[in-house]
Amino acid sequence: MVKNYINFLQFLLVFIFLTVLSPKIYSQCAGNDAHVDLCTIEDPVNQNISLFSLLGGSPVPGGTWSGDDTSRGLNPVLGTLNAQLISQGGNYRYTYTVPAATGCTDNKATVTLTIGAYAGVPAPHATVCSDEEFFNLFTAFNGTVMAPHTNGTWTNSTGQIVDQLIPIKGIGGTFQYTYTVPPVLACSPNSPSSTVIVTIRKAPEVGKARNLLLCAETDLASYTNLDLSTRLVGQDSGGEWRGPGLTSLSDNFVNLQEVYDAGGPGDYTYTYTVYAAPNNKVCPDKTEPIVITIEKRLDFTGAKIEVIKDICEPDISTATYSAVLTRGSQPIPNGQYRVTFNVSGPNGGTQTITANFVNGVLNFPISSYYFRQVGEFKISIINIVNVSSNGACNNIVNDLSDELEVHPIPRLDGAVLTLEPTCQNKNALADLTNALLLPDGNYDIVYNVTGDNFALGQRQNITISGGKSNFTIPGNLNANSGASTITIINITNTATGCTNTANIKGNLIINPLPNAATVRVAVNDRCLHDPVSVAISGLGTLTDVTISYMLSDSNLSTSETVVLPVTGGKTEFQIPTDLVLNTGSTVISITNLKNNITNCDVNLNNVFDGFIINPIPAAPVVNPQPFCKVDEATIANLFPKGPQYKWYNTAASTTALPDTTILESGNYYVKETSAAGCTSEPAMVLVTINDTPSPILNTDGADFCGLNNPTIADLSNNTDVPSTVVWYDAEANGNLLSPSTPLIEQGKYYGFNFPASDCFSSEHIEVTVRLTDCDDVPNDFFIPDGFSPNGDGVNDSFVIKDIEFLYPNYTLEIFNRYGNGMYKGDKSKPAWDGINYEKSGIAGGVAPNGVYFYVLHFNKDNKPPKQGRLYLNR
Repeated sequence: MVKNYINFLQFLLVFIFLTVLSPKIYSQCAGNDAHVDLCTIEDPVNQNISLFSLLGGSPVPGGTWSGDDTSRGLNPVLGTLNAQLISQGGNYRYTYTVPAATGCTDNKATVTLTIGAYAGVPAPHATVCSDEEFFNLFTAFNGTVMAPHTNGTWTNSTGQIVDQLIPIKGIGGTFQYTYTVPPVLACSPNSPSSTVIVTIRKAPEVGKARNLLLCAETDLASYTNLDLSTRLVGQDSGGEWRGPGLTSLSDNFVNLQEVYDAGGPGDYTYTYTVYAAPNNKVCPDKTEPIVITIEKRLDFTGAKIEVIKDICEPDISTATYSAVLTRGSQPIPNGQYRVTFNVSGPNGGTQTITANFVNGVLNFPISSYYFRQVGEFKISIINIVNVSSNGACNNIVNDLSDELEVHPIPRLDGAVLTLEPTCQNKNALADLTNALLLPDGNYDIVYNVTGDNFALGQRQNITISGGKSNFTIPGNLNANSGASTITIINITNTATGCTNTANIKGNLIINPLPNAATVRVAVNDRCLHDPVSVAISGLGTLTDVTISYMLSDSNLSTSETVVLPVTGGKTEFQIPTDLVLNTGSTVISITNLKNNITNCDVNLNNVFDGFIINPIPAAPVVNPQPFCKVDEATIANLFPKGPQYKWYNTAASTTALPDTTILESGNYYVKETSAAGCTSEPAMVLVTINDTPSPILNTDGADFCGLNNPTIADLSNNTDVPSTVVWYDAEANGNLLSPSTPLIEQGKYYGFNFPASDCFSSEHIEVTVRLTDCDDVPNDFFIPDGFSPNGDGVNDSFVIKDIEFLYPNYTLEIFNRYGNGMYKGDKSKPAWDGINYEKSGIAGGVAPNGVYFYVLHFNKDNKPPKQGRLYLNR
């Protein structure tokens, strides 16, 4: 590095001197030409030669170098040369050029080099394998030194010239080759040469495989014992086999049906391996694969194709088309497929596209080229193949097609529209004729109504047959009488959806309807089978009408009509009797009114009246009716009873008997009159008036002893009918007394005979009971010796029990200890409650606790009074 720097400084000083200090001095600035012989070109020093240093004279640095020929190895900037890169011996010129400057007589100089011939250095040995097609003899040279020049020739051991690429395929042995290059006389008159020894080792041969393509459904039956060796050509024997279905390395027979059954469709690879000889370390072992491809036939049975979509004639220029293919019952693997289809028609043809099956569905476009005019086109799939398939199978593609139609637009050119006159608010019939450009079928039309009625954009569906059709103009579009114009402005084929404008007109005459706003109907209630008259009013100026009516509710009828004259806006008719055979509520509804002069009619709403067909009551159901005389039964007691029933004394009588008429034994007649006034036939009733003898009281049957507690039962036993007599406490409106009712002294009782199955006797007996007949009863009684009038409900009064029966006329006096009278009683006043009721003594006061004295007067049989005392304790 330092040396180079010093040289640079020297060069710079010389350059400054020559160009600045001595501008007047002239020289050869590029230096002098030079010639150098490089006969031992293989010397490594020749890999970096400085050409500048070879120039004579005083060359100026900084120039550029160029070669006069196509030799390699020159660096034109640095001026260095790798002479070993020159491919052959000979003379080579290199020119140095510096910029022209004042004082320079020559700005170019040339260095000529003589390169000696060089035949290279052979490698000790060159051993190759015969599995290559050729061997390049130059690879037999020592690669660590300079390669030989390329202008030499090769000869074999017999002196025959050979190419540098010698064929070695299938050859074995050792061979000698000599490489000789032409001499460079400046260096030597002799041609140098080198001899190489090449040993070729024979490679193992596995042959060339012949792969196999099979269809599982049609081919495998022939390959149940395939000899794999037949699928190789030129192989050495004794190799090893590997692959599915093989049982050993020496087994070369395979059942492809079993292989497919186990693994399904796909590529199955079998390899054949031949090993190199043990002494052959150059050639590798060889393996050749045989690929057996088994494909599954695709079954498109039941598949469907749907072409999207039919179009109308105006859309031809802009429409796009596609198809959807849906698999049938057999699965179709996802993937890319080539679909070949045919399109029929004037522009038909066959096309193959590539599209993807995804989950059993494949979508693909169809060129619009095929559908450039009106008509029907059939798209049929010819073949479907997976792009990855090798075509082993013929896939099952049956009749897989769909149709597409380019529909014409409907045209009404030349058609005629005729409308029949109608009535206000009524439908009008429109006849469309001469529509010869319309194919038979179904169409939607749009029409406008103008004139006395106005409605735009009305839609109607019509059916064309033989160029004719008819349709209805709804009554709501004919609300005004007069004239309307019907104009069809658009027509659409409902089957194709194709539409077109139109301008077909027709005139419609609309007659006015009868005025039904004031129409009324009235019917009165009637009895069954009576004539039923119907009155209709509010008919205005009409003179001749047809009335339609219906009956509902209890009597039903279909629509009935009657033609009637009208006078003063009114008319009347009778409902046929066979229409009102049922009783009950019936409604007559006037449903239609027709003017027979104009034939215009109007449906009527809410023009109705209800009436009743009243039933005739059936003759009452009656039975003989017995009564008891005691009841004094009247007409009002007869059954049936009620305001609807009237009673008569003869069947023919029309005058009813008053309800107060007393009944007598004999025949009576009853009729039922309903609330509506309908009367039944008479029914006869036999009336019988019965009576029962009154009871008879036994002798002394009214006398009892009160000590025996006699009851009503005892009184009944004293009659001639003890089991049927009943007793009351009053002659009229008395209370019925039960058999256990106690008898009272001087009580009055009224007895009637009432056998269970007979009448209550009309006569009765009256009995006044006496309870003092006690002569045969022991004559004793108990007189208490005290009482406690404290209001607790127990022993609150002093009373001598049952004494009234033995001594009905007794009297009782009570005195205090001072002899003052406190109380005086008898059977009507039998009890003392401890109060002083006497004027003498303690006036009206409460008797204090203490001893009191009583005197009992018997007043019978001259029995003397009895005295005693009692104690009062409150």
